[in-house]
Amino acid sequence: MYNDDILICLQRVGVVFPNAFINTKNELILEPKNNVYFSLGDVETSLDFNCKMIAWVSRPACKGTSPYWQKKITYALNEFLGTKFSNQDLMLIYTKLGNDIKRSLCEKFVSSGYDLSMLREGEA
Repeated sequence: MYNDDILICLQRVGVVFPNAFINTKNELILEPKNNVYFSLGDVETSLDFNCKMIAWVSRPACKGTSPYWQKKITYALNEFLGTKFSNQDLMLIYTKLGNDIKRSLCEKFVSSGYDLSMLREGEA
């Protein structure tokens, strides 16, 4: 069902989100207690996977969950992506890319190696 790129992503996610599973709706549930998840239906490449991680995990990493869970989710997201995003960084990421509102910008952001300056452009 999943190609090799996605299988590798799923294996890596399982390491940093130990409670992760895929439900019958083809949704990747990363953290069941906080309902952190995204659909795998349109994920075909590792770029797609990383964009989904940014779009759907940035919010619970910086808001909407308790400080305890924000810290855990931030740690897991950073481990998965190989980044060191702070809470402030994640708030910027969520504001600009959360809920998959700007997929093309998210793809550029991921492809750039997570260059935060491209998200800060135009801010005073």
